[in-house]
Amino acid sequence: MTDLALVAHQHPTLVVGCCLLLGLLLGSFLNVVIHRLPLMMMRQFRGEVQLNWPELNLPAEQPPLPAIYNLVLPKSGCPKCGTAIKPWDNIPVISWLLLRGTCRQCAAPISGRYPLVELLTGLAFGWCALHFGWSLALVGALIFTALLIALIFIDIDEMLLPDQLTLPLLWLGLLFNLQGTYVSLPEAVIGAVAGYLSLWSVYWGFKLLTGKEGMGYGDFKLLAALGAWMGWQQLPLIVLLSSAVGAAFGIAALLKRGESQPLPFGPYLAIAGWIAFFWGEAIVSWYLSLM
Repeated sequence: MTDLALVAHQHPTLVVGCCLLLGLLLGSFLNVVIHRLPLMMMRQFRGEVQLNWPELNLPAEQPPLPAIYNLVLPKSGCPKCGTAIKPWDNIPVISWLLLRGTCRQCAAPISGRYPLVELLTGLAFGWCALHFGWSLALVGALIFTALLIALIFIDIDEMLLPDQLTLPLLWLGLLFNLQGTYVSLPEAVIGAVAGYLSLWSVYWGFKLLTGKEGMGYGDFKLLAALGAWMGWQQLPLIVLLSSAVGAAFGIAALLKRGESQPLPFGPYLAIAGWIAFFWGEAIVSWYLSLM
């Protein structure tokens, strides 16, 4: 056992604190992913359309993006005045509070969702460390959590679950279960296949009956990824929890707005998957005890 591993095992609270800090820092980067990845995908799509069908004459990119635009460049800046954010104004949560949610240069409001994502990621990472301790399972849980948080907020904004996130999530689930980190590899493979086919079947059944699309292909891939991490046994619980949470939020939105609007299913699926990842067996055992 290395000195670092020995210290981690002897001081579990230190591991929790480090993961909490890591989550806050990574939450800042997740904000970049949530904002930029859909724009990058749209730019790529526009480029492919213009290359293959130039006669379509697509309108100019709105808003216009810099020539180099990825998850690293250009540096983050105020969306109104364009001033680059200084390092001391980019401290997770604290900077937003000190600036009172406004840009230092032009006083434009900064969305409260930025510190929310940072705080959420930090607390979730801290819980992962508390639950798993210093282990390979902890590393997987941190990756699993970060990808789910990014998917939740992208789907809320764009009603989109990017393949750039769902497919790595799926393959990483199988990779971590090669040696049975969470479930056996056969259970993980069956979980991935069953997760995809179950929602795929619901999608086509609904479309044949109504002529409408009830969900997107990203939902199939997300449930397949959750099955790859947790095995097929947790899939019924995930679907049940996500449906219950989605129905509750849908009814609340209907009462508030007074009209029915399309709601993304991905966030509810991701939240249910995260709950099942940590408490799935306990929930199932509790339910069976009532029976």
